[in-house]
Amino acid sequence: MAITVTQQDPRYQTLKRSRNLRLPSEADFASRIELCESASDAAEALQRIVSAGLRPTVRSGGHCYEDFVVNNPGGAILDLSLMQDPQSHEDGSRYRISAGRQLGDIYLDLFKRYGVTIPAGTCYAVGAGGHISGGGYGLLSRLHGLTVDWVSAVDILTVDANGKVVPRRVDKQHDPDLFRACRGAGGGNFGIITAFLFDKLPPVPHEVVHAGLSFDWDTMTEDRFVTILTSYGHYWETRGKEPDTHGLFSILDISHVSTKRFGLSLQFCNPDGTCSDVSVVNEFLNLFSPCNPSPGAPAPGGERAIPHASTKGETCAGEYPMSRRLWLDATVGDGGGEGSGRAKYKSAYMKTNFTAEEARRIYKHMTSDANGIDLRGFVLAIDSYGGAINRNQLAEETSIWQRSSIMKLQFQSYWQNAGDDAGRLKWLKGFYSDLYSGSEVDPQYASTPYPGKHYEGCYINYPDSDMLAYPFWPQLYYGDEGLYPFLQGVKRRYDPNNIFHHAMSVRL
Repeated sequence: MAITVTQQDPRYQTLKRSRNLRLPSEADFASRIELCESASDAAEALQRIVSAGLRPTVRSGGHCYEDFVVNNPGGAILDLSLMQDPQSHEDGSRYRISAGRQLGDIYLDLFKRYGVTIPAGTCYAVGAGGHISGGGYGLLSRLHGLTVDWVSAVDILTVDANGKVVPRRVDKQHDPDLFRACRGAGGGNFGIITAFLFDKLPPVPHEVVHAGLSFDWDTMTEDRFVTILTSYGHYWETRGKEPDTHGLFSILDISHVSTKRFGLSLQFCNPDGTCSDVSVVNEFLNLFSPCNPSPGAPAPGGERAIPHASTKGETCAGEYPMSRRLWLDATVGDGGGEGSGRAKYKSAYMKTNFTAEEARRIYKHMTSDANGIDLRGFVLAIDSYGGAINRNQLAEETSIWQRSSIMKLQFQSYWQNAGDDAGRLKWLKGFYSDLYSGSEVDPQYASTPYPGKHYEGCYINYPDSDMLAYPFWPQLYYGDEGLYPFLQGVKRRYDPNNIFHHAMSVRL
């Protein structure tokens, strides 16, 4: 039976909150939290909640970027974080991952038990439930695809028209429409996912290498910045599509000028899982001349060092450490990750390189004084994308339709003081709106990366409630080729009473 934490329990004050302390207002908290240790616990707790006429929301890891879980006045949160049963060959052929497990634990467990992994995120504390149901993207995705591409079955609790909880195991033969919806449409839409099953998983790389460059804002010019950004994008638009580069994952983390530096970091292994040939890495780093790599010393932990940036030239100096690393270092997670502070996020997929106009707009905002707002906690993370992800046939099997992009952007802002909320949010919204109001954007979709020749919308695992201001917001996350109407049909069939809903959930 689930552990019930009410408002009188000393644990309540901690468990009621989001990791993003900006959310929600005090009046919007749930009345209780149900801590579930098994799928049967979750089913029993969900039935009690529904029978009492309360609204359930579900939490696996707690990294929801908006208030979709904790904004539940008078309702109940089902917390799955105690569902820590190890993944195993349940029936002799399948791996099972509980929705409440954290990614860092999953990586280590799969590695030690079976020598396999999932191509998931880079923040070790992210829960599997929300991460995988929204796609599951990370350092190995260019080599092996998204995590949802590997899912063979899903265990999920739905609620029928009579209010009865129905446990289901869905796959390609059983409730295939719900199975597809659970593979990328995002959490909190159709029911409570308790576990994912995999018939097979990709092997763990034998070794990986890390390298990076650091750029000095003090010596940066607009033209140099444009060159760096367009050189980066051009690589992923051209050379980065070749199979021998699919083991290369890179992040260009652009922070505000007030931080003094911004950097590029990468992880690499050859398609065979070795690092016997690092010519791809050298070729990539050499694009950012005059930062010519110099030999590095052997790295700890069994990793092989590769040439990295030297102190030569005005542009680069030293090595920029990976902010997000693979399970091999046991320091993983989903993009960005939240700490105990205040935060806001936005996202965009790009199908082509940055234009010079876009690069100059980014430079303008990253070097502005922002009317005195402290922007040292802002980062625009530009992740490499594509490779094995962009197998178009998988768009029909999953609910991830973005299968043509070469980069994924995440706008991240972090701060501590509530008094800074208004200024931070206004600045970020203005930056985003200006960036996506250029010549590449159809005026009717201004201020958004609407799907087209240049953009491919937004990532549902980086939800942004600001997008609700646009009547076409579902197309930003689900495209305009029929996926969203399909998801609405799934919603009507498996959640006819709209038991599972939040501000950006699939509408009936």
